[in-house]
Amino acid sequence: MRIAVRDTPLPAVEYRWDTDTDILTATVRAAATGEGMSGSVEVQGSDGSWLIFDIQAGQIGGVEVAVWPNVRTHAALPAPADASPSVVSIPARRSQPGIASVAVETRLTADADTLERTIHFRFGGTGAHRVVQLAQDLLFDIDDGDRMVGVWLLNVPPFPVVP
Repeated sequence: MRIAVRDTPLPAVEYRWDTDTDILTATVRAAATGEGMSGSVEVQGSDGSWLIFDIQAGQIGGVEVAVWPNVRTHAALPAPADASPSVVSIPARRSQPGIASVAVETRLTADADTLERTIHFRFGGTGAHRVVQLAQDLLFDIDDGDRMVGVWLLNVPPFPVVP
């Protein structure tokens, strides 16, 4: 991954719930520009949970929570206040230009506030990291090797009430 300082306004995030499957999708409302991988990166938890990142022209265009891990609820879960507005890009690998999907299996955990308006997913171990802001309601935890180790979804709308 490449992390660069964003010098343009942060794009908005559009959330969508699928009431039949409990899938939550967060889509970044900005046109993808640049060069790099196009496809998906799937992070699979050892418990069968799935996060899928949509990549377009090397830019992360969305996150889908396809299968939820167990969510630990906290009275409050404040989002990091020191997130730096950033552009996160994923370059294409020259040795494998035709690959459109990558899957990684790791430990996946989720924490949320009581109303589940702030959700924090972490994958892999815990360690030193910094927080970057990709869009208005989308933050990433990035470790010292510029690898994503977590994602924050902010201002998530409530799950729709199905009559």
